[in-house]
Amino acid sequence: MELEITFPGGLRVDANLGSGMVVPTNQDGTAPSPWALFISSMGTCAGIFVLHFCVTRRIPTEGVSIIQRMRHNPMTRMIEEVTFDIQVPANFPKKYHSALIRAANQCPVKMHMERPPKMNSIVTVN
Repeated sequence: MELEITFPGGLRVDANLGSGMVVPTNQDGTAPSPWALFISSMGTCAGIFVLHFCVTRRIPTEGVSIIQRMRHNPMTRMIEEVTFDIQVPANFPKKYHSALIRAANQCPVKMHMERPPKMNSIVTVN
């Protein structure tokens, strides 16, 4: 898999995903920052799996949401713990509560955070 990261001007940095899809980032507030995209990718990934769980069982998703909470280390400022609070309405079938947790835990972003890949940077002259 390969992404092209480009610098279209100003403080903008884009991730070109292929098929014409571009994810813009910016540090001036006109687009999400890379950090905001990273943080939100965890919750939205869990959300995709929760949504799929509900849709395949024909469970309405009205009133279902995920609150993502993060606890930081005050010394390192690094995130030490992420919690996904899957909130469901009172009429959501209780028999599916633990299954929702299992569904959210299938998120590949979460799995990569738990077992991070080796990261390398190189410089290539064109």
